[in-house]
Amino acid sequence: MNASANANLFSRLFDNLDNPARLAIETADGRRISYGDLIALSGRFANYLVSRGVKVGDRVAAQTEKSVSGLVLYLATVRAGAIYLPLNTAYTLNELDYFIGDAKPSLVVCDPSKAEGIEKIAAKVGARVDTLDAAGKGSLTEGAAKANPEFATAQRGNDDLAAILYTSGTTGRSKGAMLSHDNLASNSLTLVDYWRFTDKDVLIHALPIYHTHGLFVASNVTLFARAAMIFLNKLDVDRIIDLMPRATVLMGVPTFYTRLLQNPRLTKEATSHMRLFVSGSAPLLAETHREWSARTGHAVLERYGMTETNMNTSNPYDGDRVPGAVGFPLPGVSARVTDPETGKELARDEIGMIEVKGPNVFKGYWQMPEKTKSEFRDDGFFITGDLGKIDSKGYVHIIGRGKDLVISGGFNVYPKEVENEIDAIPGVTESAVIGVPHADFGEGVTAVVVREKGAKLEEAAILQALDGRLAKFKMPKRVLFADELPRNTMGKVQKNVLRDAYAKLYAKP
Repeated sequence: MNASANANLFSRLFDNLDNPARLAIETADGRRISYGDLIALSGRFANYLVSRGVKVGDRVAAQTEKSVSGLVLYLATVRAGAIYLPLNTAYTLNELDYFIGDAKPSLVVCDPSKAEGIEKIAAKVGARVDTLDAAGKGSLTEGAAKANPEFATAQRGNDDLAAILYTSGTTGRSKGAMLSHDNLASNSLTLVDYWRFTDKDVLIHALPIYHTHGLFVASNVTLFARAAMIFLNKLDVDRIIDLMPRATVLMGVPTFYTRLLQNPRLTKEATSHMRLFVSGSAPLLAETHREWSARTGHAVLERYGMTETNMNTSNPYDGDRVPGAVGFPLPGVSARVTDPETGKELARDEIGMIEVKGPNVFKGYWQMPEKTKSEFRDDGFFITGDLGKIDSKGYVHIIGRGKDLVISGGFNVYPKEVENEIDAIPGVTESAVIGVPHADFGEGVTAVVVREKGAKLEEAAILQALDGRLAKFKMPKRVLFADELPRNTMGKVQKNVLRDAYAKLYAKP
């Protein structure tokens, strides 16, 4: 790419369009949107955003149900040179107060049902509020419909920010991972090649679009390849099986594959038109991988990514897709395993901290320069917080997390946040939240609670007390009780002991 060209992700996606009439998106109800339609719609949305006071470098926060309008909002925000901030639809007002207060967006787009509560939060940072419902209607689309479809895409450099995605660590509050135009474009273009995407592909898009997997990987890769996507609002197993004869690719989280395997209609014949099944966002159990291969004749391609890095590794398109492994570092990405204490690189098959470096790796945490500095080595490698190994053949394996982060259904759950809510419940002395292997979710959020002496608290009462305080994906699947929590000599709770003790909690009988 020459220096004078616009590095804006939107320009890189759409400037060299050969056929505007080519199908980009088909909705669940059969609406067809071409590449030319996307350009015109994003132009209208971008003009409307500017009319609402959004300037280059401003943040636009969106907590909306999945719709084509929601995807256009992302494209328009980037096109206008603003920074897109997607927020999980499960977040409560209590949680949104933190994200909006931290990112200070100039505009917040939300579901009409939440507008009243969000307006109070937005007012604290001087942000305006627009609405967008599950059908893709609201004040946003009403305003955009009257706007001009022509819009001069804002000039952006490779390192200018395109998005901020909040991620959970295990110390402190969620951090905003700053992703540049080049972070997103370079990673998507790499995946187009690595996964052999062409303009003949049709992706079944059933993932949410507030998350790296559904927003950046699924959408950007499809658009860069000039392929088409069938946009489903959510996971619908029967609908996915119905669509397979017309589609070529499915991207999902492990839940997709476990649910599909429960359906007797899933057969070799049903999947015969498909060329690729991708899984990520949470570990796919090796037994699910093997069962899928036996039933369909296809090996699921598992890959490894993070909010901060987009995709780091992938099992090969040609070659062995090893159950339980996440494949090789992608072209242009370097991965190594180091001693967590010393930072010294370890030999093959030794378990340590996974570190990565490449054009996919984010620019740092929003307004957290010290935290950013502490997460990078002097030679530019990012310390992922994931423990793993690289085997003798070069495959990367994720063993666990050095930070006790729980990944449930592809979403990061920060245990301390859940523990704080549980510990505030009358009758609770203390709690420990862990991730336990779960076929559907990768890990099930599990709470182990110590009651105050004489307290009669039961599981149902704790879950009821948490309802509305936490996003649904953070809610414990089970609440267990113990007389005391295991501790080491320094008094630190040994979560590894708890994980071992309850490892079979969600195992199939």
